[in-house]
Amino acid sequence: MRVFPKLHVQPRILRRFRRSQRQVGDFGVQTGEHIEQHLVRRFNSLMGVRRFIAGWFGLVILLIGTLVAQNLALSGYYQTVRPVPGGIYNEGVLGRFTNANPLYATSDADTTVSRLVFSGLLANGEHGRLVGDLASGYEVSDHGARYTVHLRPDLKWQDGHPLTSRDVLFTYRAIQNPDAQSPLMNSWRGVTLSAPDDHTVIFQLPGTLASFPYNLTTGIVPEHLLSKVAPADMRSADFNTVHPVGAGPFAWQAVRVSDGNDPDNISAQIALTPYAGYHAGEPRLQKFVVHVFASKPQLIEAFESNQLTGAEGLDKFPSQLKGEKEAIVHSLPVRAANMVFFKVSEGVLADKPVRQALVRATDINEIVKRLGYTTRQVREPLLVGQLAYDPSLTQLPFDVKAAKKLLDKNGWRVGKDGVRIKDKQRLEFSLSAANNSENRMVVWQLQRQWRELGVRVDIRLQNGNDFRNTLANHDYEAVLDGIAIGPDPDVFVYWDSSQADIRSSNRLNLSEYKNKTADTALESGRTRLDPALRVIKYKPFLKAWREDAPALGLYQPRLLYLTNGSVAGLSDGAINVPADRFANVHNWEIRRAKITD
Repeated sequence: MRVFPKLHVQPRILRRFRRSQRQVGDFGVQTGEHIEQHLVRRFNSLMGVRRFIAGWFGLVILLIGTLVAQNLALSGYYQTVRPVPGGIYNEGVLGRFTNANPLYATSDADTTVSRLVFSGLLANGEHGRLVGDLASGYEVSDHGARYTVHLRPDLKWQDGHPLTSRDVLFTYRAIQNPDAQSPLMNSWRGVTLSAPDDHTVIFQLPGTLASFPYNLTTGIVPEHLLSKVAPADMRSADFNTVHPVGAGPFAWQAVRVSDGNDPDNISAQIALTPYAGYHAGEPRLQKFVVHVFASKPQLIEAFESNQLTGAEGLDKFPSQLKGEKEAIVHSLPVRAANMVFFKVSEGVLADKPVRQALVRATDINEIVKRLGYTTRQVREPLLVGQLAYDPSLTQLPFDVKAAKKLLDKNGWRVGKDGVRIKDKQRLEFSLSAANNSENRMVVWQLQRQWRELGVRVDIRLQNGNDFRNTLANHDYEAVLDGIAIGPDPDVFVYWDSSQADIRSSNRLNLSEYKNKTADTALESGRTRLDPALRVIKYKPFLKAWREDAPALGLYQPRLLYLTNGSVAGLSDGAINVPADRFANVHNWEIRRAKITD
């Protein structure tokens, strides 16, 4: 067995080893003391610092939040919600769309589209004043028999072709052509037209006519698109319904007809786009869509479901919309007169004392109170505030006792059933009217008031075409209807004897009133330019009308126009015809946005 020798460690090495052990031990002790002193002993202090830091951090967050809130508040102070361009305007109209051509457009639906697409030489502005449209102005000479109209420079059709005086000549000569069958033809008889240059048109009248400029509001149509259409075919030309081209604020885009198998439910949608070249500036709306409805329920339902921005064609505010805060009512006064026209040519209404008694027995105040809107009464054949209106020559005032005495004096005695009789003829007649809620209220009130006088009235309410045929054929004894008067006092077509003739093209003398004094005054009044002289010339007509009582004046109608929300630029001022609501349509705005001041 091998024996290992015993190791002998040197004392110096041993001392070094032991010194190193002591150093390591001392280092561990010092490290522990440092940990206790700098970490363990300060841990409690660190907890206090944490609360201090958290407090500062919260204060910083509060300051930042305050600054943000203040910035938002100040931005609201310096920003306001304003109308801005854009948005699609959906217009609902009652009726049926048949023709956009201004030479033929007569219904509300047709005139709505026609007014948006086409422009006339002049337009109806505020307060009934004529303003330039395609024309920059006009001059009158030859004692009111010659009108020289100047076109605006650089006019263009919506297809880019230049619009010149040739288009104006073409338009009015087409109206004058009997083969074209325009309902406007009668207003242009005897007028000759000429154009010395591309921007000037001269209208030579057979005589002085003070109201002639109002004929210049008819939309102008393009010669380059219609000159090859035979006049006899113009009324049914594709131009009228497929792709009309005008110079108005909106250009034709497309048309869609639905429910074509049921005539009672035919509806149409006509899409229009803003015309960038419109002389008054590009419209602010992004698009304009006309929705034509065949019935009131359809129109109301579309408005109630927010499919429509505006709606025209209703005679009263729908009850189902009363809770709708966004539904805004616009009552646009119309320069027209709602009257009862007595057919003076036959029957009991040929007796002047009967007509006078009916006028005196009518409480118009009571009727107007029941309308539900504010309006002016119609007291004579001219409107309040109109040139030549005379407050001293209004129709006979309300006085039931005086009315009864008048009938008694003229032999009309009250019979056993309360109806008056004279020479075995009962004092009774029919009263026709278009069937709508407003007319129903009016005719029922008249029936009740006249019953107290001893008069029996048979009410005949008719719809649509039936009533239009009744008017056209004068198939009535008395009729409730409205006549458009406008700002000018020329009411020749409604009261002159010539307009009662069956051969008259329009036959707008609904009373078939004939009076030589009235005829002379009407002719004299319309052929004078001096306003003061016109006032004098119309007085004999007003006196004769008051005495003869061919009609009962009631009130000025209103156009009820509903909008879903506000429409910036839409005016609630008086208008001449319903389509005048679009007088400022190129400035309409329906969108809202915050704008920095």
